[in-house]
Amino acid sequence: MTTNLTLGFDVYGTLIDTHGVVVELEKYIGDLAPCFSQIWREKQLEYTFRRGLMEQYQPFGVCTKDALEYTNLILSCGLDEQQKSTLIQCYSTLPAFDDAIAGLEQAKAAGFTLFAFSNGQEAAVNQVLENAGISKYFTGTVSVDDLKTFKPNPAVYEYFVKKTHADKSSAWLVSSNGFDVIGAVSAGMKAAWVHRSTSVVYDPWGIQPTLTVSSLDGLSKVLT
Repeated sequence: MTTNLTLGFDVYGTLIDTHGVVVELEKYIGDLAPCFSQIWREKQLEYTFRRGLMEQYQPFGVCTKDALEYTNLILSCGLDEQQKSTLIQCYSTLPAFDDAIAGLEQAKAAGFTLFAFSNGQEAAVNQVLENAGISKYFTGTVSVDDLKTFKPNPAVYEYFVKKTHADKSSAWLVSSNGFDVIGAVSAGMKAAWVHRSTSVVYDPWGIQPTLTVSSLDGLSKVLT
């Protein structure tokens, strides 16, 4: 494959570990923390899908906050306003996955052009990347907030190609989220699915990733 590639890295769940909130959650709800984190993340994504379909856009941060409120209620955790505020603040200091730095360094060294490509608003995305120590690898950030909709709306992937001045044939999405990969491939982009855990099942829709990797470390070798 050519080295003249533009890579759009999904942020939350691909570069940044959204379950990094478990450590803080454990202070409040103990062993229930992993379950809380899982429901919170699933509901967060559900709210983006629903708002996108309803064409009643609210920023990703609002979806995150609303999903937190839902999870607190459904699990009857009784988190107070200060605890919820602290958890929301944790979203700006979530850690990068262990393989992120190596993968980004290799991709940069291979001559690829790297962009962060996210449902999050640009300022929030830039902050979490900076705090995680990986912002320096990116040429820029492409946020769906510019379009007031969410992945996997086809318009989002078209916008990425336009915004980055890439040729669609050389534009790749890199994501651990199956819905994102399917969205990108359906819109005509290539997509690498980051399948870190064998417990994660890819949606059986018949729309396959262009390639599948188990880690960001080594991705560039497959693309070159």
